Amino acid sequence: MNFKLRAWQESDAESLAHFANNQKIANNLTNKFPHPYSLENAKAFIQMAMSYKPTQIFTIDIDGIAVGGIGVHDHDDVYVKNMELGYWLAEPYWGNGIITEAIRQIVSYAFETFDITRIYARPYGPNQASQRVLEKAGFTLEARLEKTFFKNGDFLDELIYAVRRESH
Repeated sequence: MNFKLRAWQESDAESLAHFANNQKIANNLTNKFPHPYSLENAKAFIQMAMSYKPTQIFTIDIDGIAVGGIGVHDHDDVYVKNMELGYWLAEPYWGNGIITEAIRQIVSYAFETFDITRIYARPYGPNQASQRVLEKAGFTLEARLEKTFFKNGDFLDELIYAVRRESH
C-alpha cells in the first residue's frame, strides 16, 4: 500500500483525532497518548510536532489523509547520541507492511539528519506485532526487562530494540 511520510499540518487534526481514538492503539503507547483521543488532543499534538526544526515527527499519509504517526525523539546528557523511535498506525491499515517501511524510511532520515549513532524502540512485551516489524526493519533485540512498565493496571515487560548507524 502506497504511503508517504510528511510533516504534520493543522488540517490533519480531524483525521488524527478520528484514527487515534482507538483503545487498541492507546494500549501499546505511553500514557501521554490519551484515550479517548479528542480533537483538542490532536491540535495540541500537531502544534508540538510542527515545532521541531528539522522535523522529527511525521504523519503517515495515505491518499492525503493522516492515518498514523512516526517520529524520533532526541535526548540530552549521556544519551545525546541516541534517539527513541515511536510510531502508530490506524487500525484499518494494519497488516499491510506500512509500519515496517515507514520505520526504514525514518531510520534513514534520522541517520542522515541528526548526529546520532543509535535509534531504539521500547515495545511492550505483549506487543508481538511491533516486535516483528522492528525486526523486519533491521532492529536487534538488546534487552528484555521484566515487568518495568505499568499500563492499565498490569506490569509489562519492556523490550529494547535498536539499530546502529554502522549496521544501517
